[in-house]
Amino acid sequence: MTPGPGAPTAIRAKAKKKRDVGALKRFWRKARKPLAQSRFVKGAIASLLVQWLRLVRFTNPLAKGSADLEKANAEMSPAIVAMWHGQHLLAPAVYPRGRGLVAMVSRSADAELNALVVEKFGLQAVRGSGGRTDKRHLDKGGARALIALKKALDAGMNVCMIADIPHGTPRQAGLGIVTLARLTGRPIVPVAITTSRRKVLQKSWDKTTVNMPFGRCAVALGELVHVSAKADEAEMELKRQEVTASLNAATEDAYRIADGAR
Repeated sequence: MTPGPGAPTAIRAKAKKKRDVGALKRFWRKARKPLAQSRFVKGAIASLLVQWLRLVRFTNPLAKGSADLEKANAEMSPAIVAMWHGQHLLAPAVYPRGRGLVAMVSRSADAELNALVVEKFGLQAVRGSGGRTDKRHLDKGGARALIALKKALDAGMNVCMIADIPHGTPRQAGLGIVTLARLTGRPIVPVAITTSRRKVLQKSWDKTTVNMPFGRCAVALGELVHVSAKADEAEMELKRQEVTASLNAATEDAYRIADGAR
């Protein structure tokens, strides 16, 4: 019910504000779908995200105790970099410049921005879901993505995979990354990156961490995981658990280093 002319000014103003907000919401519901499908809009948003990540990296010097990624790159390449969902956003800005990297990015529409950001940093992206190895998910691009990552490793490039399964159990590695290690013989290197100033999106399934400017950055590496080419199902499961434990330990180390430098 709309307040009449005799209603108090404050009530009329509140009602008008409510109508305006409702109109904006209706407009956004109609506009967001075509906007989300626009390549130009996606590119513009990705460019803004790149600038934000560069600002965050520039204003967050590495904290004492952080891993030396240049040294690790020289000693371990080619390797399979493992990270968690929601903890990987700053990775393209931290990865050493001039070092080749191919990153697996989900085929979902939401992940397309991630792929554009990766490419704008001069890295390569392949689309697929590598967490699961069952036939249904491999048919959705996982097999092609794993083949692309294997070719990159064979060519001497590092690759990056998000170890946990999209919308599955966060911070529990899937078998996809273990399968790639078995196929290639290359080590899995758990990597965790965080900043002392950050915002955790508590309602997101993976507790996405948004890194903020003007703090300190911490990078931690976990124990390497090697997978035998002859690994059977039982050993693959043990290696999956090993990846989970190592990446969780690296994550704890990164947070400890960043928070201790405040």
